[in-house]
Amino acid sequence: MKGEFIDAEAAAGALGISRSSLYAYVSRGLIRARMDGGDPRRKLYSLADIETLQRRKAISRSPGEAAATTLDWGLPVLASAITRIADGRLSYRGRDAVDLANRATLEDCARLLWECGDVDPFADNAARPEDWEAPLVARSHSLPLVERCQVLLPFVEAGRAVRWQRPPARLWPGAAALLRAMTAAASASDPDEKPAHVHLAESWECDDRGADAIRRALVLLADHELNASAFAVRVVASTGASLGSCLTAGLGALGGPMHGGMTSLVELLFDEMARSDDFGALVEARLRRGDGIPGFGHPLYPEGDPRATAIMKHLPADDRRDAFLAAVADTTGKRPSIDFALVSMRRAFELPPGAALALFAVGRTAGWIAHALEQGHSERLIRPRARYVGPESNAEPSRPS
Repeated sequence: MKGEFIDAEAAAGALGISRSSLYAYVSRGLIRARMDGGDPRRKLYSLADIETLQRRKAISRSPGEAAATTLDWGLPVLASAITRIADGRLSYRGRDAVDLANRATLEDCARLLWECGDVDPFADNAARPEDWEAPLVARSHSLPLVERCQVLLPFVEAGRAVRWQRPPARLWPGAAALLRAMTAAASASDPDEKPAHVHLAESWECDDRGADAIRRALVLLADHELNASAFAVRVVASTGASLGSCLTAGLGALGGPMHGGMTSLVELLFDEMARSDDFGALVEARLRRGDGIPGFGHPLYPEGDPRATAIMKHLPADDRRDAFLAAVADTTGKRPSIDFALVSMRRAFELPPGAALALFAVGRTAGWIAHALEQGHSERLIRPRARYVGPESNAEPSRPS
């Protein structure tokens, strides 16, 4: 079953149902259908939707399997009012994220995610973190971005305050201070009270167009539901730990190559693109050796990542980049994800190496804090059980000979 859409015979066969049942699934909105461009008399059916139904049917037969698969793009396991991903769209508390990114700052987005209402915690005197000490900055400067942030954030006093039994409003100024501190740590600079995109643009010596691209990206990165880093944050938050500890957990998860660290693999892909004159052959070679194409496809966006689209349509023209996108689409049918868009943006505006991950860390801080605050409402410890698969213990203790 290749491509994103398959014909009725293949769709019904994959699900083990009749064509009439297939049409019923379509009418109930469980499977998307579209006209076949080569034959307007027939329809094609979404392979992604069919695979989702296959997984649901498989796990419904086994409660244990259903519980296990919730940790792998499975059924929802936590209630949240922060972010919704549905029908190819991303929204923050009911506001479309792409639309919000057209005009909002990360600070605007943070106030929305934290439910601050008319209160502006960034205007509070407690929202300005103290400057880093020069020896500390010097020692941390050579560290990788994630580790540098993890070293510097504990020196923000507000980040060390235990969250347990503190109402969210009491934590907002400290949260604002932590967001500013993360912005500074990620760009190896001293904290200030400027909006995050302005601070980063000045640190990276961007023009106005670059600054606006940074602003847009930060808003689109602010949250993405219950991803690995947000889940790590919520686990730590459920213990009543400080916001600083929650952010440290989020950073640790973000840096892995299966999450925000994916941008480093996309950087290597761009280096390959720069050395190639045949993008079709480049894509084929990567697939043949099992490398795949990093930065393409997303399980939650079968029709394409709207964040990537929103970022890339505002980038300067690049014929080689467009040719590579066309080669990947022609070979795999996949569209670029946020990771490819961030690296495209970094290179288009000549931002420093590592800026793509820095944008991820700064933007996502707003969402991590929102998850920590929301998790605190429940006052329930996140403590799942493990399904033991190791060796069985002896029924009787061994006796000495």
